[in-house]
Amino acid sequence: MKITFYGHASLGIEVDDISILVDPFISPNENASHIDINTLKADYILLTHAHQDHVADVEAIAKRTNAVIISNAEIVAYYSNKGFEGHPMNHGGKWDFEFGSVKYVNAIHSSGFADGTYGGQPGGFVIEGERKNIYIAGDTALTYDMKLIPLNTKLDLAILPIGDNFTMGVDDAILASDFVECDKVLGYHFDTFGYIEIDHEEAKRKFFDKDKDLMLLGIGESIEL
Repeated sequence: MKITFYGHASLGIEVDDISILVDPFISPNENASHIDINTLKADYILLTHAHQDHVADVEAIAKRTNAVIISNAEIVAYYSNKGFEGHPMNHGGKWDFEFGSVKYVNAIHSSGFADGTYGGQPGGFVIEGERKNIYIAGDTALTYDMKLIPLNTKLDLAILPIGDNFTMGVDDAILASDFVECDKVLGYHFDTFGYIEIDHEEAKRKFFDKDKDLMLLGIGESIEL
């Protein structure tokens, strides 16, 4: 499993020959100006919620790639009405896709499209692949619901928001990693704009002091599990 960071909360995931995009907000992000969305592959697009800083490039990418949009029922209905293919889910539900199983789990946040359309309840994803399991938290506060995840899944990586203000910050992300029982963390949802700028070295030190590994990738950089 290869995971590429495209800035903010945007990720690319490659599982064998399957390409997945998560929350594509790339072209409006000045920090990601070197990423050309027209070159990105996508068989599936996973959306945690409907905010513009998570869905801005969905239509352009899905139109070109015919990607299947996976999200909550309201978000999938929104895009289905525009002619895009989707797979609706809801909290606690799990489905087996060709790249592995996906479970839609709770997140504490809000969700609405830029045009005012209701975007359903926000969520995160637990992806169980053939060899590796990951948790993509989405935009969320720290929540005790995270403790349910390790009851069913042993994680190899937790992808957690760390920018604070709109989501949990570094200190709560450390607690979240305890809750999901995963000490290997990829931080995201930080530095895109002033409200969520962080001190990288301080964040890494705080995780290190708790015997945890916080990875902060540059935009376009990848890790392999």
